[in-house]
Amino acid sequence: MQHILIIEDERAIAELERDYLESHGYQVHIEGRGDIGLKKALDGQYDLIILDVMLPKMDGFEICREIRQQHNVPILMVTSKKEDIDKIRGLGLGADDYITKPFSPSELVARVKAHLSRYERLTSNKDSHNDFIQIRGLCIDRPARRVTIHDEEAMLTSKEYDLLLLLASHPNRVFDKMELFERIWGLDSNGDTATVTVHIRRLREKIEHDPSNPQYIETVWGVGYRFKV
Repeated sequence: MQHILIIEDERAIAELERDYLESHGYQVHIEGRGDIGLKKALDGQYDLIILDVMLPKMDGFEICREIRQQHNVPILMVTSKKEDIDKIRGLGLGADDYITKPFSPSELVARVKAHLSRYERLTSNKDSHNDFIQIRGLCIDRPARRVTIHDEEAMLTSKEYDLLLLLASHPNRVFDKMELFERIWGLDSNGDTATVTVHIRRLREKIEHDPSNPQYIETVWGVGYRFKV
């Protein structure tokens, strides 16, 4: 059984989320305080975390940052604000997705299922013939989900790694933003490609010597991105 941690201070919302997720076969744990929620996230063996932005003692952004320093578990952030800056900030800190209140429980379940399925599929890939991708000092260790640049490890979030692996596995192929969103997030993007843009920018900051003049991930203006070889 897969375990989900909900960090949410509005008890009624947390319990509604829990009831719907449990009805679909998940084991759900709830925590209302940010600091305690972070401790549980770091100590527990959770398969996905649903994280509210506004929390007592510690906000969701700080919690997301701390989790990402140790774990690649999928993080779904929940916000009551519709401003893009909050969404972009959360994605930049390593969140895999966001959902804005009010939302339907069925949408939450659909997003949870999509992220768990994609993460399980990616982490269970044991094809020994493609365990490593090595290009110009960049090495992707697929079984370990580890990336090094000239023997120094790049600390990537789960979705940053997934993006890099997809692009590097198809060198010189151009992917448009919509396709990248659908391939990595597995959801209907409804035209919201800012998610991809933010993750590509953060990825470049971690693997490129000069992010403004990238040698690995190239922008094809008006189309999308490709991995140069």
